[in-house]
Amino acid sequence: QVQLVESGGKLVQSGGSLRLSCVASGIIFRFYDMLWYRQAPGKQREFVALASSPGQANYVDSVKGRFTISRDDDKSTVYLQMNSLTPEDTGTYFCNAVRLGQSRNYWGQGTRVTVSS
Repeated sequence: QVQLVESGGKLVQSGGSLRLSCVASGIIFRFYDMLWYRQAPGKQREFVALASSPGQANYVDSVKGRFTISRDDDKSTVYLQMNSLTPEDTGTYFCNAVRLGQSRNYWGQGTRVTVSS
């Protein structure tokens, strides 16, 4: 059974930092691209960051220079370091594991981030 478990979300003041974690089980982690998405209240889920299986990183423009995604394949964990947070970063953050070519796509339950002004 595949599980992705996010943690680290909480209430933080504008300008603050958080580190989110997502621990995966039931998959061969190193074969998967790992992504973070977020969904603000009343809005669609949007892509935030990608740590590909070979180790490349990509970000949505709105978080470039503030967020850093990283992965530890030995711990089957992907992280999202978020700095200089703004209220626009408020939302539920979801971890996503994708293995292209095999049509495998798994989601976590999300962790809530609230940034107060």
